[in-house]
Amino acid sequence: MKSTPLSLIAGTVALAAVTGFAALNAPGGTGAPEAKAASRLPVERSSLLCPAPSTSELADTTYTSFTPAAKGGGESGTAKLNPSVPLPADGAEDAGKDDKDDKKEKAGQDPGKPVVTLDRAGEPATAATSASDAPALIGTATGRLAPGWTAQQTTMTPAGDARGLLGLSCTAPDTDFWFPGASTSKNRQDYIHLTNPDDTAAVADIEMYGPEGTLESDAAEGVTVPARSSVSLLVPTLTTEAVEDVTLHVTTRTGRIGAVVRAADRTVGSDWLAASDDPAGTLVLPGIPADATSVRLVAYAPGEDDADVKVQLLGRTATFAPAGNATLHIKSGMTASVDLKNVTRGEPGTLRLSPEGGGATPIVAALRVVRGTGAGQEVAYIPATGPVGARASVAGNRAKGTVLSLTAPGATAEVKVTASAGSEAGESTVKTYTVKGGTTLEVVPEAPAGLKGVYALTVEPESGGPVHAARTLTVAEGGIDMFTVQTLPDDGGTVEVPAAEQDLSVLDD
Repeated sequence: MKSTPLSLIAGTVALAAVTGFAALNAPGGTGAPEAKAASRLPVERSSLLCPAPSTSELADTTYTSFTPAAKGGGESGTAKLNPSVPLPADGAEDAGKDDKDDKKEKAGQDPGKPVVTLDRAGEPATAATSASDAPALIGTATGRLAPGWTAQQTTMTPAGDARGLLGLSCTAPDTDFWFPGASTSKNRQDYIHLTNPDDTAAVADIEMYGPEGTLESDAAEGVTVPARSSVSLLVPTLTTEAVEDVTLHVTTRTGRIGAVVRAADRTVGSDWLAASDDPAGTLVLPGIPADATSVRLVAYAPGEDDADVKVQLLGRTATFAPAGNATLHIKSGMTASVDLKNVTRGEPGTLRLSPEGGGATPIVAALRVVRGTGAGQEVAYIPATGPVGARASVAGNRAKGTVLSLTAPGATAEVKVTASAGSEAGESTVKTYTVKGGTTLEVVPEAPAGLKGVYALTVEPESGGPVHAARTLTVAEGGIDMFTVQTLPDDGGTVEVPAAEQDLSVLDD
């Protein structure tokens, strides 16, 4: 999956904005024009896709939409999440009772009405639904609300085979996704959700790779995703082979889609498995909780060469190799996995995978993390993710149960963390943290003063080396600490555009 949520449309608009200011130089001017450096401009359009949250009648889902406040004016804009398909008439609720100024809207009231509408940067907007047939959402942000726009979908399912706290940062449309950590085993009920934001149908292929190589499947080829619609496929039904650890590769023949896996395990619950960062020689997987009782690493090498990978944990004070698992050999075209057990040793941590010896064979990877024991177990998934870059945000944070993990794989870094205003009340707060090189810093963010509702966190490295980040939400339900982890890659709020020079020589006969 691409590491930035920038859409092609956003890039085109930003490019037009720059080239539109190119000076018109008359022929015969003195000297050649000076080459100008590329500029970074805010994107003017962003797209996000949220999958259908649940089919359980016990599930409650909250959506949070947020754009970080930015300096300067800029054109006004909108940010809306709309239903991908109309809901049945008997499932609609009365929309006329909502106050127009109330940011909390009931999802699915009107097929033509946005589920969530964001009006101002720096302040989240929310909506909630308990409908078992709540649809996937298709979102677009424009103008000053486009740069850095993010949306969080959080679902609590207290009981059943798919119980758990399921969290997801809604994804940008793309054409290529990797999902190490899926499964076709009898104990799992994984669904791959595909959402098409465009006005024409998309066609996708799903390749599956187990520890012995490709899993045969005819049902996973040429999957049609209708225009502005979503489909979900039960992964174990796509093949006759039952395999515990599988890597899914989703590509499109035509169009673009959003893709995400809802992984459900009968013994440890369920959560969303987001796509891994693009294949690379070195990967970072941040946000492993200190009290993790089981950490399983799943990795895949998509190229023609095997990969020998050094496995390191960046802990609270130092970097070290997990006992007995300092390296991992990944055969080309085959999924490799290893149980790292309680690798964190009571400390928060980040896993780093890097080339062992020479070469840097690209790989993809994800972690399956379990907290608790026995009937109190709960699961979450952490895909490999890119660095925060200039800025990244995550929405849907709560006064209690929110933890931010910051990792500096290289040099020590200074990081500014802004807690936004609350969705109902509260003033933003700012705090700066120092993250020592080669370590992971776990902090409980300072919530907005007078907080009511939920808030967003924005992370901005100010100096030093690259920073990787993840946010963990924990909610106690039925005696179980249910949790979910979302990573914070760069928000793609700006795009680099080359400067343009006028050349009228192309008009000569």
